[in-house]
Amino acid sequence: MENHRGFRALAIGMGLALVATTAFANGYRGGVCSRTARLMYQACGSEVKDDNHVGWAVCINTVDPEERQECYRDLWDETFEAKRECAEQLEARRDLCGLVGEAAYDPGFDPEDFESDFDDLQTTNAYFPLPIGGQWAYEAEDETNVVTVRDATKNVEGVTCVVVNDLVSTEEGSEDTDDWFAQARNGDVWYCGEESKDFELFEGDDPEIPELVSIDGSFKHGRDGAKAGILFLGTPTVGASYRQEVSLGDAEDAATVLSTTYGYGDDEELDELVPEELAEQYCADDDCVVTRDFTPLEPGGFEIKYYSKGVGLFLETNPEDEEINVLVGCNIDPKCSPLP
Repeated sequence: MENHRGFRALAIGMGLALVATTAFANGYRGGVCSRTARLMYQACGSEVKDDNHVGWAVCINTVDPEERQECYRDLWDETFEAKRECAEQLEARRDLCGLVGEAAYDPGFDPEDFESDFDDLQTTNAYFPLPIGGQWAYEAEDETNVVTVRDATKNVEGVTCVVVNDLVSTEEGSEDTDDWFAQARNGDVWYCGEESKDFELFEGDDPEIPELVSIDGSFKHGRDGAKAGILFLGTPTVGASYRQEVSLGDAEDAATVLSTTYGYGDDEELDELVPEELAEQYCADDDCVVTRDFTPLEPGGFEIKYYSKGVGLFLETNPEDEEINVLVGCNIDPKCSPLP
């Protein structure tokens, strides 16, 4: 049995080494962006290795022989899959480098370039309005989402950011996030950070009070190397790709503009999963903006987002899972009522 485990451990090592060698070779050359991708691949591999050691320690402390062997099998599958994901993230980061360039990511973040009074904004973004008290409600198949612009600000390295609460609720729990958005004088809306809290309900709890289980995704420009990004362009142009924020290994969202003249029926691919009545209400003048939002932390996954002038985001679609998140109420524009 010990020899069997030894050969199994050797096989795991050889398999992971093969994945590692291939991914490392593919990510070796390039500029700062590609080298960053390679370093993050190495960091990911180290984390997988640490998790494997912890998992192995758990398994050897499992007394029942059958349960111990099941533990080893599960550990094999989990470790190999995690290593595969590291390699896929490397390729996804390299693909992003092809879109945004190889230069080091160092966005200008000068307070003079941003608005400071959200009660009296001189510059606004028609497709991403930030009025104090503005609220949007969304529904998906198994969750609800309420976004509210609070009467509160956050100072991030001298830049005044408005606090936008984003509350996602499901049967299992909720995610309560305070996002910090800045309005640039050129119209861009910047994403300066967020404080994210995940709460979960557990069977048997009495009373049923959600527990804080994670703060993953939280970041702040200037803290631990994190950097702000542009959430929505002031002047979007088709084909433009940009980083929305960079907190390596934690938050690396990006977007590409697909259309600035969207109207239902003009593009069959963009019409996929879009409720026709909703699009006709919000895009009657063929002036909706559509973006593809994605992150290399989730290789292959993406969302298509639809924005209407005066209202903002009114629809998110996930073509892979055939799911939508649709606006069901808002209070900032006459187009908010009635909603189809």
